[in-house]
Amino acid sequence: MGRPVTLFTGQWADLPLEELAKKAAGFGYDGLELACWGDHFEVGRALSEEGYAAGRHELLAKSGLKCWSISNHLVGQAVCDRIDERHQSILPASVWGDGEAEGVRQRAAAEMIQTAKAAAKLGVPVVNGFTGSSIWGDWYFFPPTSPAMVKAGFDDFATRWGPILDAFKSEGVKFALEVHPGEIAYDYYSTETALAAIGNHEAFGFNFDPSHLLWQGVDPVKFIERFGDRIFHVHMKDVTLNTGDGMKGILGSHVPFGDPRRGWEFRSVGRGDVDFDAIVRALNNIGYEGPLSVEWEDTAMDREFGAKESCEVVRATQFPASGVVFDDAFAKENQHG
Repeated sequence: MGRPVTLFTGQWADLPLEELAKKAAGFGYDGLELACWGDHFEVGRALSEEGYAAGRHELLAKSGLKCWSISNHLVGQAVCDRIDERHQSILPASVWGDGEAEGVRQRAAAEMIQTAKAAAKLGVPVVNGFTGSSIWGDWYFFPPTSPAMVKAGFDDFATRWGPILDAFKSEGVKFALEVHPGEIAYDYYSTETALAAIGNHEAFGFNFDPSHLLWQGVDPVKFIERFGDRIFHVHMKDVTLNTGDGMKGILGSHVPFGDPRRGWEFRSVGRGDVDFDAIVRALNNIGYEGPLSVEWEDTAMDREFGAKESCEVVRATQFPASGVVFDDAFAKENQHG
């Protein structure tokens, strides 16, 4: 069977979980990576209602599906961010509260600790998500960003996420940061710095997503090779670059996804520039056996068509690692007869 192929439900939060489960089973998926928004997986209910967590598994099982991970990107984003009106649009009212920035950050941190407990109750080993960052807006270094400012940003991450990760460790659950612009770790070297800042905490690792690396010019395979022991989960997501006309750049031009002036766009799996064969080979080399979870995003394509096709592409792309070298049969001691 190989690694299970799952569908991340974050972009499907407009559908009730039961309806989405039936669709995902019809598309050919083995399971769902449940988002902690919409009605897909509610952290508070998991901790306060007897039978809620088991009921999620039962609901999925009716469609022949399983769950190996949950994700709480939206709340995690607020733990370290400079809070503004954008966060109100994505956060639960209980986390947003009165909108006072430090209060939002502290409530978000408390909710991530609760998420670790809820994951343990559900019986899944990984929570995927974002960390936010107090220094993301300073990446260009103008006005000049001092080394002290950068250090303060990583120290802030360690101070806020240290207790969260301790809670994850206590619950026997890993936190997998999706390395992504806007987060404390967004490319190869910022990932190294983040790991050092958090003291290589054993509960902290990564939800590997090649799309966010590729459009920045970072080789996803080199990321796997360097951080293989910290890859706790994998998103299969594609992206295409359209910068060859001399007018489009990688920074997005302050235009939304789907605008033809953008220099890059997410694409349905197999229709972009990500070399998934190379990624599967690299994952085989590090011994990754977890889910391959499709995070489906493509503004130009019907999502049900794309989700079904993406499942087929992922199944066709993955393959088991070989235990022998193909020319071992040339040796006389290995020949039959």
